[in-house]
Amino acid sequence: MIRTLIPAIALATSASPAAAEVTVEATGPIIEITITENVTVDPDIANLSAGVTTLAPTAVEAMRQNASQMHRVIERIEVLGVDEDDIQTSGVSVGAEYRYDDGTNQPRFTGYRVSNRVNVVLRDISDTGEVLDALVAAGATDLGGIGWAIDNPEPAQDQTRQAAFATGRERAIAYARMSGYSDVRLLEISETIMGSRPFAQDANIVTAASRSESTPVRPGQVQAGVSVNFTFEMVQ
Repeated sequence: MIRTLIPAIALATSASPAAAEVTVEATGPIIEITITENVTVDPDIANLSAGVTTLAPTAVEAMRQNASQMHRVIERIEVLGVDEDDIQTSGVSVGAEYRYDDGTNQPRFTGYRVSNRVNVVLRDISDTGEVLDALVAAGATDLGGIGWAIDNPEPAQDQTRQAAFATGRERAIAYARMSGYSDVRLLEISETIMGSRPFAQDANIVTAASRSESTPVRPGQVQAGVSVNFTFEMVQ
């Protein structure tokens, strides 16, 4: 959360370099308003999640098989031009596998399961379908879907700030005039940044009609925005 006191006076001396904030006391009635504004934009980043799961009689063999497959997956991702800094291991797990015997209704040990998962950031979303196909072809046994995002949300957030400020002041003045006052004075403002989230329903993987084609994807759009809290004083 970003909080700013309006107006604020910065005091500085040679003995004390730290600035001091002065909060203005209100003499009239107070209006507190929260405005949330969103803007819909095209995403330019795709966040993918892919995993490799292997089963073997021993934990050592399950780990060996998993490492071999995951090496192929990562190498394939890098061949497609994804920077190594955009490839991150998100989890590795090893566990014993059991299967219940229908006759005795008792668990029977069947081996070990090893799972390894990586998160991949694609900065060219036009490659998303090709990368998904390549992950599966290289040995990925499950995909965790796609998260669409904006690399630099600041321009969109600035747009929503301006809209939120205009709406907040307009609404505060309306309340003031209904209460017999002519104007308002801004005392305090704070904001909460809202993360981007999917907007369009088609921001998903679409099943390919023919496996000879790259898996089609539709990024749709995402929303970015801010929630702004205002404190106004009613004035004449």
